[in-house]
Amino acid sequence: MIAVIGLGAGGHAKVVVDILTLMGGFDIRGLLDPRQDAATEGIGLTVLGDDSLLPALVAQGVRSAFLGIGGANGSDRRRAVYDAARRYGIEFVSAIHPSAIVARSVVIGAGPTLMAGAILNPGARLGDNVIVNTGAIVDHDCVLGDHVHIAVGACLAGGVRVEEGAHVGIGATVLQGVTIGAGSMVGAGAVVLHDVPPATVVVGVPAKALRHL
Repeated sequence: MIAVIGLGAGGHAKVVVDILTLMGGFDIRGLLDPRQDAATEGIGLTVLGDDSLLPALVAQGVRSAFLGIGGANGSDRRRAVYDAARRYGIEFVSAIHPSAIVARSVVIGAGPTLMAGAILNPGARLGDNVIVNTGAIVDHDCVLGDHVHIAVGACLAGGVRVEEGAHVGIGATVLQGVTIGAGSMVGAGAVVLHDVPPATVVVGVPAKALRHL
């Protein structure tokens, strides 16, 4: 059994805990979150404290973790927690739901979260700390940078590039060959027909720039 700690609590953590339980082989010791009242009902885990406990847990032999932080409001917090844990020598486990479909040629970086019904087709490449959420589709030859989040039901056509830290919202569609720039956010249900510059929020059908971040 691999001793593992969850970094972050709440709804996203619940889903990741369920995935790791289904996979088997993990001894989840608890969750770290600055919100002591984080909602963890139904998963049989408690919030042990905030991230300041991480060095003590490492000293006790806990060297693996998962991120229980989603990315609906951007990737900054998720990235910061990931980087801080890596500095303590923490390795992030792969959370891949048994119902996810991952083609044999897909290349996946460290600490992925691939949720129920996610589809990753041949030639796709994922960086570190990537979320492909429930029912999302990453078609052939897509490239996802580090800390990218493809949200529930989003669909990336072939050859899409999503650069570091970008977020593709719930139910969004990205046309083949389009690039989503680093740190950008695609709104829920948007249909992206053209490249999105870095640090830009786009919304609508077809997607248009709303503001720069």
